[in-house]
Amino acid sequence: MSKIVVFGTAAFAEAVHFYLANDSEHEVVAFTVHGSHMNQESFRGLPIVPFETVQTAFPPDDYHMYVAIGAKEVNEVRARVYQEAKAKGYTLISYVNSKCTHWGDTQIGDNCFIFEDNTIQPFVTIGNNVVLWSGNHIGHSVTIGDHCFITSHVVISGHVQIGEKCFVGVNATFRDSIAVGRSCVIGAGALIMKSTKDREVYVPERTTPRPFTSERTRL
Repeated sequence: MSKIVVFGTAAFAEAVHFYLANDSEHEVVAFTVHGSHMNQESFRGLPIVPFETVQTAFPPDDYHMYVAIGAKEVNEVRARVYQEAKAKGYTLISYVNSKCTHWGDTQIGDNCFIFEDNTIQPFVTIGNNVVLWSGNHIGHSVTIGDHCFITSHVVISGHVQIGEKCFVGVNATFRDSIAVGRSCVIGAGALIMKSTKDREVYVPERTTPRPFTSERTRL
């Protein structure tokens, strides 16, 4: 068991607290945020301490940390705080839900959070500071770069490479054996059939809405 300080007090941090409390051997003992963002003294019944002085109250030799920040600024904010926490000397834990399906050979970096109902096939490499929300299919021999945020019900086919700091929206699909550049935004429902360059945005084609009519369709 490790005693954990969670960075953040938003919805993601609340979820992290729940999952660690109910599906891990870790114990969350406090939360931390930058002092300029402190507007309360406690969260989920636990103290909040300024990040600037967190190592005094919770020394990194005795406590570990998880940085619970979403995909703000295409993951740049989470990446920055991740580096700051490591610079303070903290070990950053990773969590894999007990209801995730994997073969035990998955390479997973630090500060990763993998929710329930993910299916991870063999020979997968997941970098540091990656979030896999629930219900994704990660095909064999996939590589996901550092600081990525994968939402829910995403299908990543075999031998795909996802560059660092990418955001992937709900129900996006990647064909096999392509490479996605760094800091790309893949919108909900997008179908990616070929490799991309860095910092590109992909959204599904939008159809023109038809006006509503109450007339019945004649067969």
